[in-house]
Amino acid sequence: MQSRVKTSIREIPRVSVGLPVYNGERFLRPALDCLLAQTYTDFEIVITDNCSTDGTEEICHTYAAQDSRIRYYRNPANIGVDRNFNRSFRLSRGDYFRWAAADDLCAPTLLETCVRMLDQRTDAVLCYPKTRLIDENGSPIKDHEDYLDLQYRSASRRFGFLLLRFVLCNVCYGLMRSCVLKRTSLFGSYFSSDEVFLGELALHGPFVEIPEYLFYRRMHAGMAVRKYANRYEAMIMSEPDGKGKLFFPNWKIFTGHLSSIRRAPISWKERVRCYTKMHIWLDRWGTGLGEDLKVAAKWLIQQRDHFSSEVNS
Repeated sequence: MQSRVKTSIREIPRVSVGLPVYNGERFLRPALDCLLAQTYTDFEIVITDNCSTDGTEEICHTYAAQDSRIRYYRNPANIGVDRNFNRSFRLSRGDYFRWAAADDLCAPTLLETCVRMLDQRTDAVLCYPKTRLIDENGSPIKDHEDYLDLQYRSASRRFGFLLLRFVLCNVCYGLMRSCVLKRTSLFGSYFSSDEVFLGELALHGPFVEIPEYLFYRRMHAGMAVRKYANRYEAMIMSEPDGKGKLFFPNWKIFTGHLSSIRRAPISWKERVRCYTKMHIWLDRWGTGLGEDLKVAAKWLIQQRDHFSSEVNS
């Protein structure tokens, strides 16, 4: 870790960076180093530690003691990845907000570039740079195109293209207006709720892409998409106490989009157009709704057989 001087900032920084973490000691130091090396300095880092059991807490205390821009909070229990993301935002104070993962990196000009763009584009709700995928050692894998430069005036067009193009949650690590985030439901407690969150955010205003590769997404074995075989197994990340319980992750995504449309600050005509755009989601992921019902039927049969064996024993 590089030596640092205790930094003094004004009482309320303009930008907040939320860093939710759970057992992130492997990559946490370089993640913090690249944030503290930003050319834009009027920011705070809000770390919400989801009751880590590794060396995360010690690392965070060390960094916070050397830079007053870091505020560290440790949850008394694991509240799930989505609630921990939401908590980092709710503890933030800046006009602009950005989430940062404990295993990703970014260029030193990321905040400066995004702040400048949001200052210029007062209609935009989110500004994000292009993404370069890196491996466990930080070496480049490939450049990833998100195709989510949603600068359309129509909310239904932005929403429709989000449904069509969403693959990875890279855009969630862009810079956003805190006042708009407060009007959303943030992340739901289910796998892929980031898709629903971005869909709702797109209903509030345009997304602007910076044509520079300033965000470096680390791909490694500990990622949910590689660690878990399917959405049902991955639900343990959202509901740590939910092992053995019945979940409907695909239905949660589907109904989450519908709820976002219902709450959106748009005209009734645009609302209807957004509802019709849900055919895009159904075309891409609709089979998951049936899969949820099959899993539920299998679960009910297992519960019935378990109950019968206990009665007969």
